[in-house]
Amino acid sequence: MSNQAIIAIGVFLVTYAFIVTEKIHRTIIAMTGGILMVLLGIIDQGTALHHIDFNTLGLLTGMMIIVSITAETGLFNYLAIWSAKKVKGDPLKILLVLGLITAIGSAFLDNVTTVLLMVPVTFSITRQLRVNPIPFLITEIIASNVGGTSTLIGDPPNIMIGSAVKGLSFMDFINNLTAISFLLLLVNMAILAILYRKSIKTSQELKENLMDLDEKEEITDKKLLVKSLITLGLTIIGFFLHQLFHLESATVALAGAFLLLLLTGESFLDKAFHKVEWTTIFFFIGLFVLVSGLIETGVISLLANYSMDFTGGDLTSTSILILWVSAIASAFIDNIPFVATMIPMIKEMGAMGITNLDPLWWSLSLGACLGGNGTLIGASANVIAAGLAAKEGHPISFGKFLLVSFPLMLLSILICTVYVYLRYLV
Repeated sequence: MSNQAIIAIGVFLVTYAFIVTEKIHRTIIAMTGGILMVLLGIIDQGTALHHIDFNTLGLLTGMMIIVSITAETGLFNYLAIWSAKKVKGDPLKILLVLGLITAIGSAFLDNVTTVLLMVPVTFSITRQLRVNPIPFLITEIIASNVGGTSTLIGDPPNIMIGSAVKGLSFMDFINNLTAISFLLLLVNMAILAILYRKSIKTSQELKENLMDLDEKEEITDKKLLVKSLITLGLTIIGFFLHQLFHLESATVALAGAFLLLLLTGESFLDKAFHKVEWTTIFFFIGLFVLVSGLIETGVISLLANYSMDFTGGDLTSTSILILWVSAIASAFIDNIPFVATMIPMIKEMGAMGITNLDPLWWSLSLGACLGGNGTLIGASANVIAAGLAAKEGHPISFGKFLLVSFPLMLLSILICTVYVYLRYLV
């Protein structure tokens, strides 16, 4: 291992340690770590820029603009009251309903967009019932990553795998991932319901007050609502069709955002950009540059190679190892660069004589997507939810999230191990 690789590992570990302790804001730490990679000569500025995933950043920015303008109509308050009334204002049932909606939305949009839409709804409901929003947000984060695992377009790793592997269709992802994702959703939601059942109670009076509310009165601007819903609908259709037209998801999101700004006029321009979570955007930039140091010095490739050598080319051992390594790695580093490294490694194994690569692809998908539930920085949706929560005055602690999410992630991967073995390897 070169000196640069050792330095890169050191910078990464120190940066991550500061993120975990939460003594300094994670955006400042991530950007500092990324800048150190450049200042210490581990990567140059051009390489750093090359590793920044502008598709992810564009998708986030575009959807933040659309959501911020749509929020001005009162739509999210309407949805909050309507959904809460359907379950008679019971906080535990609301937690389960919002988790289910988040999972379904994450399957057919993407988990980042779904979280951006659901978090304002959650805060509206929890304010009405005067309950702690953190259990609801943690449930939605976990549900978003599980739901996003189930389809080709639900999570970036699946999009990358679907693009890299010829012959894998939208239906292949549904056939191989949807059933196990649904099972995992049921298991996770049941455990979360048991865990939070005593901490999200409210009074009968607040329930009745909520039931007396008229959700229709929450719509404050019907013309803006129509414009927002049309734009949001076109954007969602664009997400379904973007591969057909060879467009990136960021292009669709930004096109939707600026179409809505065009329809609403300059009066919403400053307000929309003010609502963009710039601290979250720069946190991602810092992480991308930080991880690029590990990629360029060969650290991630070295880990992947050691993993492959360890199994001796055995299909069963390799599949299970990829599943677990992907999950653990994706919990602590962004899964996009990890998957980008693993894809050529798996293709190389095919060239070396392993004829059936399907177990490896589905193991990589399950591990990378579900591993995002392991920590607060394991997936984009987690970071977005944490940023929005902090802005509302309810920061999600890295440690508290870890205590809940990491055991659930390990349980999910254990179930996936049984699934992969029985379906592909017996």
